[in-house]
Amino acid sequence: MSELDFAAEVLPKSVRILAVTGTNGKSTVVTYAGQMLSHFAIETFVGGNLGNPLSEVAFQCFKLPSEECKLKVAVVEVSSYQMEIPCVYFCPTVSVVLNLTPDHLERHKTMLSYAATKCRLFSHMTNTKLGLLSFGNQHLDKAIRKYWNKFNLAWIGAFPGVEIDMEAKIASFEVPDIGVASQLQLGGMRAKGKHNYCNAAVAALSVAGLDVGVDVEAINATIEKLRAPPHRMQIVCKDIHGLTWVDDSKATNVEAAYAGLTGLKGQKAVILLGGLAKVLHGPASNGFEQLIEPLKGHRCVITFGSSGSLIHDTLSDNGLSIPCIQASNLKDAVKHARKMAKHGRESKKSPYAFIMDAISSMQRELSCVFKGCF
Repeated sequence: MSELDFAAEVLPKSVRILAVTGTNGKSTVVTYAGQMLSHFAIETFVGGNLGNPLSEVAFQCFKLPSEECKLKVAVVEVSSYQMEIPCVYFCPTVSVVLNLTPDHLERHKTMLSYAATKCRLFSHMTNTKLGLLSFGNQHLDKAIRKYWNKFNLAWIGAFPGVEIDMEAKIASFEVPDIGVASQLQLGGMRAKGKHNYCNAAVAALSVAGLDVGVDVEAINATIEKLRAPPHRMQIVCKDIHGLTWVDDSKATNVEAAYAGLTGLKGQKAVILLGGLAKVLHGPASNGFEQLIEPLKGHRCVITFGSSGSLIHDTLSDNGLSIPCIQASNLKDAVKHARKMAKHGRESKKSPYAFIMDAISSMQRELSCVFKGCF
């Protein structure tokens, strides 16, 4: 029995569940949705794969008489590992599959198997519930076929669903089945970048789909207050040399790193890439050549960690146009970054040292290095 099913069996039936999965962005969408709900004083649990397990709040509710449980919504991050055992009781009011790119293939073996595991979120949903799915992914399109006519399906990136105008910073929603037709102004967000705008828009539509008395128009009031989780384009230090150090070490795969680099457009940064590269589908490519285009215009790249040499060689062999330095370890990489970065008086653009990572287990180590350096 999965932990999610164990929890769902004892949760009060009145609790609405928002479940979010996908390769990238899960934690941010869950965090944003929780913040939106909290703004409207709706008693909300936020957790799952993100932190506290769903079974923890389920146990708290189980100990109380039903009339004393004030919980209204559980916003749950769900990993593919958690969905490997099919559920019986776990039936979200809103389910979201944000995206699907190569990841965890050492476990799932194929992209179709990975997609099928993610789409189990929809397995017990009915036509009164809302499912959001990334538009145009062939693997998700195949995996959703056995479920799609059982619930209200909407798309991330198409209508019915949500589309985002990146220039105007406006998200437009059209989901007739649940009575949603509105817009969300994203220009006031503190967290910049296409991926953050998309995450906020999906969170807003998901909250509206819960049918707890919050509509998209009202959610506009929360946008300026949204705060992303740690390690996601997080400014961790502005040092005495005028350098800004940005931690994006939650970028644990190439697609997440690409999104972070896109968010730095117009800046001139020193980029640190390191850790252990994840297994991709097929031996022909490790994927890092995809970063060459968004790296253009930055000052240099510094690689480190178990896959530092691999990353360095892939970028260099595929025509990287800026210097690429291979460091012996993370501490050495930080030293190189400080030397390579130009402070404000020497650069026309804002100076950044931008830290990315290839595996999540490096996050704590990275944070410790920062605490010791400044």
